[in-house]
Amino acid sequence: MEKNGFTILPEGVKNWYINLISPMIEFLVRNNIHPNFFTFLGLILTVIAAYFYTQSSLVWAGSFLLAGGTCDIMDGKLARESGRASKFGAVLDSTVDRYSELIMFFGIGIYITKTYISGPESDTFGTTMLVVTFLAMCGSMMVSYVRARAEGLGFDCKVGLMQRPERIVYIGFGSIFHPNLLIFVLWMIAIMANYTAYQRMDHVRKEERAAMDNENMDETLGI
Repeated sequence: MEKNGFTILPEGVKNWYINLISPMIEFLVRNNIHPNFFTFLGLILTVIAAYFYTQSSLVWAGSFLLAGGTCDIMDGKLARESGRASKFGAVLDSTVDRYSELIMFFGIGIYITKTYISGPESDTFGTTMLVVTFLAMCGSMMVSYVRARAEGLGFDCKVGLMQRPERIVYIGFGSIFHPNLLIFVLWMIAIMANYTAYQRMDHVRKEERAAMDNENMDETLGI
């Protein structure tokens, strides 16, 4: 995915899944399906996932969340392979992705509130988990913001441990397998997403310093 670090979702898993859905992408290209269809379908599926979180139906929530994540992969690949990639499409996709994540965390926040604060198990753990969910949401937004800001200044900034695919995959499967696993994933994202935002800022700092060093070297050599 990027050259300047590694992620906690193995590259082989990503490539395997992309190869798995490639025949479907080719079918969609042949049938002239517009990429924006999957952009908005992904949003709708995430809204449904958020609804199931509010109903404490974690298996369904995780399943719809993963389906929405698949749509997010498909719209980009479909845009590129159909020749419909555009700057507006990229902005639309990124904007819808941010809304999707906010809606997802909103649903998870209601699940945490109903299960650990309003329910019979109400204690400081519930309040702590609500704060953790908020931190996970903030980290997720900042990861995307730092990349967008950096790329707007001309830097490539796809580095970091906890990028969007990792967040969606781990939350989705954590929801499906066990509530305690979801709790663990939220803690992990709260820490690692914010660390990823730091990684990206540090990456830009190093890239800028390297560029300045190269300019100074060129001036010294009279190039």
